[in-house]
Amino acid sequence: MSKQNNNPQILSSVSNALRILKSFSTFEPTLKVSDLSESLGLAKSTVSRLLATLAEEDFVIKDKKTGKYKLGLTVLTLGGIVTNHLEIHKEAAPVLNKLVHETGETAHLSVLHGMDTIYIHKEECSHPVRILTHLGRKNPSFCTSSGKLLLAYDENNLVEEVINGGLHAYTSNSITDPEKLRNELKLIRERGYAISTEELTEGTRSISAPIRDYTGKVVSAINVVGPIQRMKDYKVPDIAKKVMSAAEEASERMGYDKRFFGVR
Repeated sequence: MSKQNNNPQILSSVSNALRILKSFSTFEPTLKVSDLSESLGLAKSTVSRLLATLAEEDFVIKDKKTGKYKLGLTVLTLGGIVTNHLEIHKEAAPVLNKLVHETGETAHLSVLHGMDTIYIHKEECSHPVRILTHLGRKNPSFCTSSGKLLLAYDENNLVEEVINGGLHAYTSNSITDPEKLRNELKLIRERGYAISTEELTEGTRSISAPIRDYTGKVVSAINVVGPIQRMKDYKVPDIAKKVMSAAEEASERMGYDKRFFGVR
């Protein structure tokens, strides 16, 4: 359905071009004109003109054989600029690297993006497994350790919006009961870290802890993720301590001083 905007300051052509760019995802990295026309409610001729303009500036690239489009290098360049100028990225990057060496597992920084979580930094371990995590990837917040962690400390009651949006079962371990999710978030606040075991992807486990800024507000989540074969039950307490220590170090780099706050 075509999106209507009555704001006279908004240029519909620019808005539609941005909607096209936002249509690409991990699950749909390539799209045809007809795909975009149908999903966005725009005429094929309009989509074609906008894609031609975006291609001219290398925001998208057209595959001449298939006729499909994919994102171009300009998007990657702009994304790199954003990431490099995020204070949390600059301050936590060395901590993330240290955490990988301590745990032997891949580590990430995540922030809330709408009702999802998005990875803004990743440090790969020396023996990675095939887990779909990459920069810019969005995951549903209610079934990942980082997402649950950020929901637990969110000050805008976002969890109710997430619940109203539906708790989809990605695996048999996904939390689909609203009250169970609320209780899980309460537990996270009490112990100071979150765990996700096969809630989004089977065979994987992740553990997250909060990073705070100088005001004490939780602004990001730091996590480690790996296969259950390596992140066994008996290892969870020790890994959680390492993740929480890393989160505390990153928070201190952000100007947080726990002596002035009555929070964990």
